[in-house]
Amino acid sequence: MDGEQGPPQPPPQGGPIRKSYALAFATVAFIALEIAGLGMATLLLDEDVVAASGLGPWPAIASTGLATIVFAAGLALALRAVPPSYWSAAWIALATALAYVAGAWFGCLFAGADLAVAGSVAGRIATSWFGVVVLAAAAVSAWGGVALTRTRAHRPRWPWEDDEGE
Repeated sequence: MDGEQGPPQPPPQGGPIRKSYALAFATVAFIALEIAGLGMATLLLDEDVVAASGLGPWPAIASTGLATIVFAAGLALALRAVPPSYWSAAWIALATALAYVAGAWFGCLFAGADLAVAGSVAGRIATSWFGVVVLAAAAVSAWGGVALTRTRAHRPRWPWEDDEGE
């Protein structure tokens, strides 16, 4: 028969990337989105994330550090499931945002603030756009990490890269 090219060929075998690569990529993406998002929120709101003066960098270091650890640990646990659930991104985001608030509280105490100042800083972050930014950065990054391990995508190929001869 003319024009028939034989049985259909199976699609090229793509596959998910390694879970360790997805975890590393998503964690770096979370840190980048968090820092950029908080910077943009600071500019748009014309407010500092930590409004109390004299605390130095410790609240920012502690909050970002603890949030990153919780994000990475939560995503590592979520990626152990086969297949990992996209719903885990919501739980990871919530835990990460709470860890950010707790880290700010501990950072304030480490910097020498009393309990009232530490509580007001943590409460303000939790109830302002800064908390929403951290929650959104964690949700987007966790969803991306899960998507990297679930999809069967492969790198783009130009037509001349095909193995088939004409």
